[in-house]
Amino acid sequence: MTEHFGGKKRRSISVVSAGPGAGNSLMGCLNFSWYDPKRKRARYKQAGRGGLGTVFEDKGLKAIVARWDSVSLDTNNPADKEALKKVAKLHSREIVELDPKQNQMSKIGTTHLVPIMNDFDLLPTHNFKFGQDPKAILIGREAYEALFDPGFDGCWMGCTVACSHGVKDFVPMTGPYKGKKVFVDGPEYETIAGCGSNLGIWDPHTILEFNFYCDAYGLDTISVGTSFAFVMECFEMGLIDRQATGGLELYFGNRLAALELLHQVARGEGFGKIVGQGIRRMKKVFAEKFGADQAIMEDIGMESKGLEFSEYMTKESLAQQGGYGMALKGPQHDEAWLIFLDMVHNFMPTFEQKAEALHWFPMFRTWFGLCGLCKLPWNDIVPEDNKDTAEPAKVMKHVQWYADYFTAVTGRKVGPEDLITMSEAVYNFQRIFNLRMGFGRREHDKIPYRAVGPVTVEEYQSRSERYDKELLEKHGVDIEGKDTAEKVVLLRQFREQLYEKLKDAVYKRRGWTPDGIPTLATVKRLKIDFPEVIEVLKANGVNE
Repeated sequence: MTEHFGGKKRRSISVVSAGPGAGNSLMGCLNFSWYDPKRKRARYKQAGRGGLGTVFEDKGLKAIVARWDSVSLDTNNPADKEALKKVAKLHSREIVELDPKQNQMSKIGTTHLVPIMNDFDLLPTHNFKFGQDPKAILIGREAYEALFDPGFDGCWMGCTVACSHGVKDFVPMTGPYKGKKVFVDGPEYETIAGCGSNLGIWDPHTILEFNFYCDAYGLDTISVGTSFAFVMECFEMGLIDRQATGGLELYFGNRLAALELLHQVARGEGFGKIVGQGIRRMKKVFAEKFGADQAIMEDIGMESKGLEFSEYMTKESLAQQGGYGMALKGPQHDEAWLIFLDMVHNFMPTFEQKAEALHWFPMFRTWFGLCGLCKLPWNDIVPEDNKDTAEPAKVMKHVQWYADYFTAVTGRKVGPEDLITMSEAVYNFQRIFNLRMGFGRREHDKIPYRAVGPVTVEEYQSRSERYDKELLEKHGVDIEGKDTAEKVVLLRQFREQLYEKLKDAVYKRRGWTPDGIPTLATVKRLKIDFPEVIEVLKANGVNE
């Protein structure tokens, strides 16, 4: 379509499309193309979370083609062109200067996260059971730096970060493109962790094949990886067997079986037809059809609100548990990525500080979506003096720059707090819309226990020193003579109580009832007290 509609101006064309996997599963993504003039090919990035591609396919859409001949500073008719130039130059200059010294996004993209997550016991391994593995070095930044095709890789022509990398002349070993040279856009960290470490697969080429086929089929790599990890643990625990899987030996690390399952999901065939429905529906099918234990599946099935978890371990970060569990559409890292701030830097030791973070960060990250902006320039490249500021986690110098951007483009004078209020209005309206649809209460913000603490004896023993110390010193439990199974039960009681206490603090800070519903005072403050909104609140018992 780029060739057909673009002619000699292919860079002016962008195509939005899904794929057969999106139509045959509930985890469809959308591919958004851009033309890469250096490589003379259309490439794409994905909107993956929540099944957008499945909705696209269900509506009978094949593609949307957009044409725009040029992009300049005048494109959006900014209110103050000179102010816009000033802040744009400041931010671009900082990125060019500091990225090579910091995360090297323009060279290795988000693959730099793999060794960091592994070092801090945060890399999901074997369905989030473990957080690190010595083999992680095989699928980290060094591996992909050697595989990436060098050159500018901005997925939008004006991007200075340019973190969208790819591998050319990759040859898949399975599926319809077997033996053919293809270009792979990626992988990003989430794909490496979801389709690599979480499946016990430590081969970068197999991860590239997962990446390529998920894109080509229109499948979200995060939901695919987390769903497959759940299947593999169920298989190894004996909850399902080869008869259930159609003969596939789906143990951790079996890359060929995993790739075959991927093709089945895309075709809507065999065992893949069940897996493509996602973890929430798999739990029901496995229990009813194969007699699997419902309780253990609830503990290890890494989904909330029907959406599969993105790829960060949360057991030791209460704030990130809240970031996942209280996200409006489920556990995706787009709303609140607090794991480093909480666990590594200890920026928020109290419940009140965690609640403040779980208010501010989802609001600011929502603002990026409202304005159609990528969040990476905000906090993946930071000012050199950022660590010395009052709130380093927020990167307030950049937040002020975004406020300046907004003012320059729209002519509406705003400051950092105004950006938060913009998002608050939308965020609370979304929560009330969820309520109208039968969701949006405290009970819907629950997460599987695997996200909170160790489910199995093996899991506890892998970090026994840490867990024993917590029971002894934090909770005052005499563990002398207690076996591991007893300690698992004791620890669970304490950790689940902490998560419920966090909900209370977050709901209070957001201006919600103890049941997680926005109050009348909140909707009035945000000027979203429309008659239909008030009606929904009152129908759900909120009268003040």
